[in-house]
Amino acid sequence: MILIAIGSNLAAPGYLSPHQTAEAALTAFREVGIQVETRSPWYLSEPVPASDQPWFVNGVAAVATGLTPDGLLARLLAVEARFGRERGRRNAARTLDLDLLDYDGRLCEREALILPHPRLHQRRFVLAPLCDIAPEWSHPRLGLTAAELLAALPAGERVRRLEG
Repeated sequence: MILIAIGSNLAAPGYLSPHQTAEAALTAFREVGIQVETRSPWYLSEPVPASDQPWFVNGVAAVATGLTPDGLLARLLAVEARFGRERGRRNAARTLDLDLLDYDGRLCEREALILPHPRLHQRRFVLAPLCDIAPEWSHPRLGLTAAELLAALPAGERVRRLEG
């Protein structure tokens, strides 16, 4: 299973909201050789770490592609740039954040690519939507399912499912 996390807390140029930006990113995937097989509902989540920036719209998509993990990452970064993502300060507000969470259970630790994503098991805003589409997905390093990882998180991070 190939999993991508989608997040936005600033509207990209030409879009009215982070929600519209995140929806449009899913559509843009097709144009770069990424087919969305299933996707979660959207969630609204507070910034991590806590800050005064706007809350995020987050979701997770399971995708199919003929791209290698490195090729997929390059396409995700290109989509981010197309939506006005500017990389600079870590954890800054952003128009679009696309994270490669897992690529068929592969393990990789290089500067440019770490699989599975190194913090996915610590993030309610990733695990809640992941549980909507694949609660039995197993973390390749930890051996725990998405549902088990979500249940093990401490209280505190505020995340709520958006209706509609």
